[in-house]
Amino acid sequence: MNMNPKTMEADMRLLEILSQTFPDIQSASTEIINLESILNLPKGTEHFVADVHGEHEAFLHILRNASGNIKRKVKELFAESLTEKEVRELCTLIYYPEKKLEMIKERADGNLSRYYAVTLFRLIPVLQSVSSKYTRSKVRKALPRQFAYIIEELLHENPMDDDKEAYFQRIIETIIQTGQAQNFITAICNVIQRLSIDQLHILGDIFDRGPGAHIIMDYLLTRENFDIQWGNHDALWMGAAAGCDPCIATVLRLSLRFGNMATLEEGYGINLLPLATFAMEYYAEDPCTEFIPHTDKPLDEKTTRLIAQMHKAISIIQFKLEAQTRLNYPEWEMSNRGTLENIDFATGVYIREGQEYRMKDTTFPTVDPKDPYRLSPEEEDLVGKLHHSFRISEKLQKHIRCLLSHGCMYGIFNGNLLFHASIPLNEDGTLKEVALNGKRYKGKELMHHIGMYIRTAFENDLPKAERQKARDYFWYLWCGPDSPLFDKDRMTTFERYFLTDQTLYHEEKGNYYKLREKPEICDRILDAFGVKGANRHIINGHVPVHASQGENPIKADGRLMVIDGGFAKAYHDTTGIAGYTLVYHSRGFLLIQHEPFTSTRQAIINETDIKSSTQIEVMTGKRVRVRDTDKGEILQRQIKELRELLYAYQHGIIKEK
Repeated sequence: MNMNPKTMEADMRLLEILSQTFPDIQSASTEIINLESILNLPKGTEHFVADVHGEHEAFLHILRNASGNIKRKVKELFAESLTEKEVRELCTLIYYPEKKLEMIKERADGNLSRYYAVTLFRLIPVLQSVSSKYTRSKVRKALPRQFAYIIEELLHENPMDDDKEAYFQRIIETIIQTGQAQNFITAICNVIQRLSIDQLHILGDIFDRGPGAHIIMDYLLTRENFDIQWGNHDALWMGAAAGCDPCIATVLRLSLRFGNMATLEEGYGINLLPLATFAMEYYAEDPCTEFIPHTDKPLDEKTTRLIAQMHKAISIIQFKLEAQTRLNYPEWEMSNRGTLENIDFATGVYIREGQEYRMKDTTFPTVDPKDPYRLSPEEEDLVGKLHHSFRISEKLQKHIRCLLSHGCMYGIFNGNLLFHASIPLNEDGTLKEVALNGKRYKGKELMHHIGMYIRTAFENDLPKAERQKARDYFWYLWCGPDSPLFDKDRMTTFERYFLTDQTLYHEEKGNYYKLREKPEICDRILDAFGVKGANRHIINGHVPVHASQGENPIKADGRLMVIDGGFAKAYHDTTGIAGYTLVYHSRGFLLIQHEPFTSTRQAIINETDIKSSTQIEVMTGKRVRVRDTDKGEILQRQIKELRELLYAYQHGIIKEK
């Protein structure tokens, strides 16, 4: 190996550091062999999901069954030996081992030893199948410490081998005799789940609508390999946690609109009593008809009435806080979004550009017609209490730190550009320059600088005014016209609540949505972000795909994949389905369409699964190996550095330790 002396001199510092980990020729050579072998393994399976919207049961079930991949493996492995009922039972056990085993114990008449033995003999081949594309080292790290050695022995032995059959059988018998069968089965099932998904990509909107965003975040904290591209609803909750009052009001309004107090109260300990007390006092005589919650849960009349009152109370506060924020930042160019100021309180009509519009509701007990956006003293006090409640929620702050540490505005993984909603474009499809904190950016630079800027909202060593502006920017991300997370001309929340003329509900989408089906536009965006490769794609969500109306989630001749199929129950009637997951394995892409999920309880009791169907199958032509991935590039750089270290050892440039 010929090395340029000048290059060697420049690399000496790196090689000296590297030699601390690999102190001799033997260790450096062994690592090169190890990394070269990893390069030839099939790439791990990536899962892409978007717009989960707090539907924790459906989300977690899809991860537990790996979008149906575990059941497919079980059917392939036991096609000739298991009935359909036995397949369902085994799969349900893999998805929910603790709960399923408890049910089996309750209904068992006697000794469970035979059940445990049969089950373990069935689980081992499944685990062998899902672990086959990983190194022993990686599999070992996924194993629970207390059972790691035994599971490794079972993984790498064949029970059908005559020489090993008695050995294999004895391990199983001993596990059962020592009373460890239930724990051991649970451990194997959990490892099967984990190894079925190598990398999880969440393309935004974990929060709002559904009841379990906090449960999803708790689950993510137990995982290692995941990333998040922030959505508009995530930005809203991040802003609320940072202390942006318009974001806090909007989070509360959306939660009340969908009758979802579980995330606020049970998940994050947000005290809603001050809001309830305020609403009951000021809206006691108001029917609040337009503010009745949209929920599939049956609520009694008293609860429905209280939620409607709270919903209206926080909505009015939101409109006031938003107007104050607009006035504070004229550079955001949102001054044309008047709401309360356009009401003629004497006649009860709404006036815009000289045109009068009839209102559904004209009861505004806390609005001063002379100064409509001023908070009353009681509203000021309430906002202060709500602000305090969000800021001191330890669990909320922990979850937001997770969003910050694992998230960003966009991601590039293995030739795929991921973002939640859009990239601002001009009418001709060129990248649009957008103002951010006194400077203008576009495309990749814009997304990067937004991500860096909003992090300053949580940096306490910065001046207070600078932090506050960054906090308020979360609200712009939620509804600003050039926000990559919104990209519409306006948000017509007020109009939908209060005006009868539905033409005023229209929100004009940005140019990205008008142009994204053109291949050349997607190519331009991919080029701007430096995404290379013959099979490169844009993957995003945000706008639900109306599958029931025949809309295709694959656009721009395959360059764009839209995977928001409506996880949230509120969208099921519109989309006709309950979400997509995109699976990228070593042979290509699978777009999986899911039907609505009933409940975890029903899935366990009745051994039912989410009905999923493969809508699109895009094969790459050749099997993708680790060397073809982003990880492969990193490993090849490491191999190059190790070869330089090896050369240095062999020629005495660096002494072996």
